[in-house]
Order: sequence, then structure tokens, then C-alpha cells
Amino acid sequence: MRTILDLPENLIDEAMMVTHTGTKTAVIMLALKGLIRKAKISDLKNYKGKIDLDIDLDEIQDCH
Repeated sequence: MRTILDLPENLIDEAMMVTHTGTKTAVIMLALKGLIRKAKISDLKNYKGKIDLDIDLDEIQDCH
């Protein structure tokens, strides 16, 4: 999808430099994926201590 954005050039340039990303599209995709990942992790943290998982890690490792 083609989209026109008005982004600060210095911000894009710095993001490309620190992530070693060669294109503006790639650095924006990387940023969007990171934002989505961070939001999903944050949502999962809401369940901390609320779900009782009865998992035996030793038993799971023996299966592999």
C-alpha cells in the first residue's frame, strides 16, 4: 500500500543508522513490527498471576 507520510528526516535517518536498515520502508516496517510486539507483550503481562499453568518443564523437555 502506498502512503504519503510527513516524517522528520533526521528521525528516519537516525533510525536507519542505529538499526542498520537500508531503506525508509524497511525501517518503518521494523518500527511497526516492534510497536505491535511491544503492545502484545504488554497485553500478556495483564495475565501475570491470573492463569495457573500446571506445566512440568522436565516432562516437556523429555518429549524432544
